[in-house]
Amino acid sequence: MKIAAISDIHSNIYALQRVLGDIKRRGVDVTVNLGDILYGPIEPKATYELLMENELVTIRGNQDRQIYEASQEEIETNPTMQFILKDLGEQPLIWMKNLPFSMQLTDQVFLCHGTPNNDLIYFLESVETGSTKVRNDEDIIKLLAGQTSDVILCGHTHTPRAVTTSTKQLIVNPGSVGLPAYVDDLPVAHSIENHSPHATYAILELVGTEWNVQHIRVPYDHEKAARAAELRGREDWVHFLLTGRAE
Repeated sequence: MKIAAISDIHSNIYALQRVLGDIKRRGVDVTVNLGDILYGPIEPKATYELLMENELVTIRGNQDRQIYEASQEEIETNPTMQFILKDLGEQPLIWMKNLPFSMQLTDQVFLCHGTPNNDLIYFLESVETGSTKVRNDEDIIKLLAGQTSDVILCGHTHTPRAVTTSTKQLIVNPGSVGLPAYVDDLPVAHSIENHSPHATYAILELVGTEWNVQHIRVPYDHEKAARAAELRGREDWVHFLLTGRAE
């Protein structure tokens, strides 16, 4: 079995086009999309339309919920959200609402966005000190919350990573298709950086009884994505997209 895992597209159709093309060239059995799909100041509707043209197994992320759960106050104080809702229209919202929170893809493979039972928690990384480090084995096992699959695919942190636990479970984050860096205030102020504008995804292949993991970085026209973000007044995203750095 050969699986392509993508996550955190964040409305970046330009990155998604190149990633889907690269996946097609490599030949996989299934492509899974781990959420945070349309939130972003680039091209939400066009990204949705491209996804509808492709057969992907898709779950939702926290920022997918953020779009369709947005209160009137949240919309009024967030120009990016105003743009997204105006650009998308109704059908993409219905689609996102109907996406599953998580999924048992096969007996061996489980899909989630954050952790198996919370889409807001970083699975593999701790940022409580303000800097990013890999969680210890005990903490990761606790966050598994009883999930016993051999392979767990997650997203949310935009950080390509593969960790094997003492329970012999493989947890893989494919990184982010559409946003290589960001800053956040929760749970504490921190930044995520991949130090390159490349779009990232992963391929997992079962060979005998073992899983090969390949993290792939794909170049694309990130300057075009940055120009779209600039049109929406998001200079922070412009910097993230052009450099892969938070500062």
